[in-house]
Amino acid sequence: MNGDSEDITIISNGVKVEGKVSSNGSIRLDGTIQGDISCQGNVTIGDQGEVFGKVDGQIITIGGKVEGMINAKEKLILESKADLKGDVFTKILVVEAGARFDGKSNMGQSKGSSESTLTTS
Repeated sequence: MNGDSEDITIISNGVKVEGKVSSNGSIRLDGTIQGDISCQGNVTIGDQGEVFGKVDGQIITIGGKVEGMINAKEKLILESKADLKGDVFTKILVVEAGARFDGKSNMGQSKGSSESTLTTS
């Protein structure tokens, strides 16, 4: 894997994908995906982005709508316009004022881990 540059896949506003999306790099979504996202890098879901399925990635930033489970290996950021319906597994959870979250959150490597942090702003 080349560490000098990171591949970013952009799914633009107005684009609709049905099925599983996988990437070794990062993904920026401003369109709609009906299916799972599996990403080795970071996933950014813009204000207009919508996902109906599971999302896996390192750092996941949600600005739009997601209905499904989130597995952020490092951090999950819910921006002020985010609307998340689903369970979350992450080490760090950041929730901005105005974000909507309906589900359970599991933070840390295992139950009872004290390394997790929850940040609200």
